[in-house]
Amino acid sequence: MLNKSFTRKVLSLLVLAVLVVLPACNQSTAVPEEAAPADSAGLKITGNVAEEKSWTEEEVRAMDTIEAESTNKDGEVSTYTGVPINTLLEEAGVAADASTVVFVADDGYSAEAPLADVQGCADCIVSFRNQGGFSTVLPEFSGKLQVKGVVEIQVK
Repeated sequence: MLNKSFTRKVLSLLVLAVLVVLPACNQSTAVPEEAAPADSAGLKITGNVAEEKSWTEEEVRAMDTIEAESTNKDGEVSTYTGVPINTLLEEAGVAADASTVVFVADDGYSAEAPLADVQGCADCIVSFRNQGGFSTVLPEFSGKLQVKGVVEIQVK
């Protein structure tokens, strides 16, 4: 049988060890917000514009929105809500000699369209995805321009 003094010492050391170890287990390994990369915007417009722009997802969702209907390859019509692409392009100030837009997805996929065609489309939007992020919805355009996970619009 162990004596009481020895048992108390062991218990005291055990309690001390728990008090030292537990707080260390609760420390976060997340990158502090100020150290996050500057490229963490939800959507950006780059290229041949007066001012390159970037917005967080929350900022885009706070903009004025419209609804657009689009028919998928199976003939099903869906209604999407989002910000007109023209609104975003106007905020960046498209250069007079620009002729093309490229929609770039978060997985590296990209699709290109004539700028004049996109600017002539009042229903072309950057829509909000249920799981977060954005997609392009360009009714009457090729399905290749319906870019899921769009993160950048390049103006060329």
